[in-house]
Amino acid sequence: MCCSPSISGGTFLQQEPCHFRPLEGTPYHPITAKNESFWGQAPGTLERMERHSAGTMSKLPKFEIELPAAPKSTKLSLSERDIAMATIYGQLYVLFLRHHSRTSNSTGAEVVLYHLPREGACKKMHILKLNRTGKFALNVVDNLVVVHHQDTETSVIFDIKLRGEFDGTVTLHHPVLPARSIQPYQIPVAGPAPVTSQSPIPCKLYSSSWIVFQPDIIISASQGYLWNLQVKLQPIVNLLPDKGRLMDFLLQRRECKTVVLSVCSQMLTESDRATLPVIATVFDKLNQEYKKYLDAEQSYTLALEAGQSRSGPLLRRPARTQAVVDQSDMYTHVLSAFTEKKEMPQKFVVAVLMEYIRSLNQFQITVQHYLHELVIKTLVQHNLFYTLHQFLQYHVLSDSKPLACLLLSLESFYPPAHQLSLDMLKRLSTANDEIVEVLLSKHQVLAALRFIRGIGGHDNISARKFLDAAKQTEDRMLFYTIFRFFEQRNQRLRGNPSFTPGEHCEEHVAFFKQVFGDQALMRPTTF
Repeated sequence: MCCSPSISGGTFLQQEPCHFRPLEGTPYHPITAKNESFWGQAPGTLERMERHSAGTMSKLPKFEIELPAAPKSTKLSLSERDIAMATIYGQLYVLFLRHHSRTSNSTGAEVVLYHLPREGACKKMHILKLNRTGKFALNVVDNLVVVHHQDTETSVIFDIKLRGEFDGTVTLHHPVLPARSIQPYQIPVAGPAPVTSQSPIPCKLYSSSWIVFQPDIIISASQGYLWNLQVKLQPIVNLLPDKGRLMDFLLQRRECKTVVLSVCSQMLTESDRATLPVIATVFDKLNQEYKKYLDAEQSYTLALEAGQSRSGPLLRRPARTQAVVDQSDMYTHVLSAFTEKKEMPQKFVVAVLMEYIRSLNQFQITVQHYLHELVIKTLVQHNLFYTLHQFLQYHVLSDSKPLACLLLSLESFYPPAHQLSLDMLKRLSTANDEIVEVLLSKHQVLAALRFIRGIGGHDNISARKFLDAAKQTEDRMLFYTIFRFFEQRNQRLRGNPSFTPGEHCEEHVAFFKQVFGDQALMRPTTF
């Protein structure tokens, strides 16, 4: 039987039951498809052998482990328990648990990470400071190094991607979070129904009988259980108050999106409201990951279009990890709900929306129109029309057809929105049809006609559409002017002022005769 530990509430690690599976005695690196073996030839020296798929083996360059400082009379040696091999962020490392620091001012143990590149010599890269002594065990979960301490029955986690202290040679790291115990687990009693009614047996944590295998396996020999170690992200939110560092941590985790979105929502609540600089930092970190994905997707698309996949290596589409939080995610799960909170100050709500748009622009990400619409609706809802006018006048909100249509719908609340909409459509230069429709809907028939003539499209417009609009104004002279314009167009294009049956203007011709008489109709020009 097998199970798995976790830390929740105050704990962030947990154990989950799993089934026994074969465990290789030799570390395997899936990135390079290598099996590597190590053994010590001399104190502090590790020999490396690579096992090939054909069954052959080749010797790799050996490397030395820096052993703790000790008196000359003391014989030093490496213990198998103090060495582990794991893949962290796609790179192969040897982890050495050094029980006494080599520095004279520190007596605590530390974990030294040696990077094993595909080619070249092994290099010491990171040191994880434990600041305590005693018995330890190592796991690697979701690219995090988890160090268990038996004496205190607690565990700490390290993330080598987070900023550490670089001393010119290696990077020193401290635990990301305070030490916490693995979440307790109750072992159910198996057997017939009368027996299973007994109370579950508590799992003994940090037992001396624990055997640890990489990357995330713990075997409890005394209880006959195999555990799979997992990291729970939600409890970490309250254990790491620095929102910027929290985002750096979360965005490297496999299952992070739900927690990331909850952090964004939480920092916009009245009780846990963050400052604008902190909110800006969070938005920038999200959009940095978003931009990296968009760039990778664009490069992939361009490579496909260029046909590189035929001549070069097989192209792989960029993986959309959970660290990619796009505009739709933010709009759906965070921002739209945030704007509905009536207890929030109006200026703060607008400032947050604009901060997110600022961040998107900073990373050269095209802002989707629904975010601009959310800003406009929020401004109108709070009667901040002056701010709205300024945002539009100074192009803080990008021009788009959906945005222009939204402005038109706001005319009853804010009359200048009509002209702002027209100005936006004109700037787009690809929205000529929309401009004509807007003007006709407002009975500005002559303005629509002047606009369409100005762009040279008057030979192709529908006469019926303009005559319908002119008739609806109940302005007879306007109708006469529009009718005469199209008669003249017909004469110029076809040599005859009459409308063709395909133009479906019979109703308007009859109305013209009724109001102005047959003699008012334009006669064909003869030469």
